[in-house]
Amino acid sequence: MTRCFSLTAARNRCYKSSFLKAGLRSTITDLQDGTVMHCWVPKTHNDSKPNLLLIHGLGANTMWQWGDTIRKMIPFFNIFVPDLVFFGDSYTTRPERSESFQAQCVMRVMEANSVKKLSLVGLSYGGFVGYSLAAQFSEAVERVVICCAGVCMEEKDLKEGVFKVSDLEEAADILVPQTPEKLRELLGFAMFKPPPSTLVPSCLLADFIDVMCTEYTEEKKELIRAIPKDRKLSNITKISQPTLILWGEYDKIFPLELGHRLKRHLGDNAHLVVIKGTGHAFIIEKPKESYRHLKSFLVDLQPPPSTPSPIPNNENHLSSCKGEAEKITLKTA
Repeated sequence: MTRCFSLTAARNRCYKSSFLKAGLRSTITDLQDGTVMHCWVPKTHNDSKPNLLLIHGLGANTMWQWGDTIRKMIPFFNIFVPDLVFFGDSYTTRPERSESFQAQCVMRVMEANSVKKLSLVGLSYGGFVGYSLAAQFSEAVERVVICCAGVCMEEKDLKEGVFKVSDLEEAADILVPQTPEKLRELLGFAMFKPPPSTLVPSCLLADFIDVMCTEYTEEKKELIRAIPKDRKLSNITKISQPTLILWGEYDKIFPLELGHRLKRHLGDNAHLVVIKGTGHAFIIEKPKESYRHLKSFLVDLQPPPSTPSPIPNNENHLSSCKGEAEKITLKTA
């Protein structure tokens, strides 16, 4: 029997309304190469404000992941919130699946909106894209925030036990869930204290999957497979922009050591802040603290006190960190 009401679809309409009330409008940019990009942009661009680009992770569309952040940051910035390729209303007929390609598509949307300078926040998979964008377009990107994105992971990490789930296909099945059971598993990986399964009935999870997770499923899995392919730390460009690295203390998806590794890779130009008592979805679990760090770095332009890394530059230590990183939500991945 066809469902007459979808809670997920209703929530999606609420987010859309809140974006419109915040002064954003929905746009479609045809890149003329088989790629079409959807992006929320300011209805009226304020030349006296800097530009801020918010890049979502895996999971739901960009409205679900940045809805609460938009409301707080809109007084300070012209905000741009794209759907990455194969999310929301963005797609491509091209074969590329790398974060480098995603970054190029996002930058072309920014250029189409006459944005020459910007700062960015990248969440999880969006952090990979944001880092690539900062590396490729260094003259345009002023400040960078990387949230729980294992940018400095290497392909060998999968075999060396760094991750809770080392099988890439199993990880893809969790990150692109198609059953309520997989979505519950995803919640368990994303949150330090996930809600008890009895509080989230299967019908609600199935509704979320039906609305948010059934399009471009294979393409999204290809995006995940492309992340570690031939990835080596020595080949990862060191970005030069001031960079804030935010990480959940008990991240099970990208262990905290990868945050320390990124800090070491970037040196004094980067600041690592660990959000205590949270997992991968720290922006949901502790939104006030997360916003405080974003505002300090992006609005007040103050570097936060870095979390000291007690770990020497010894990558063999990663396997022993697996236990430390215990503990995406419907919104993040």
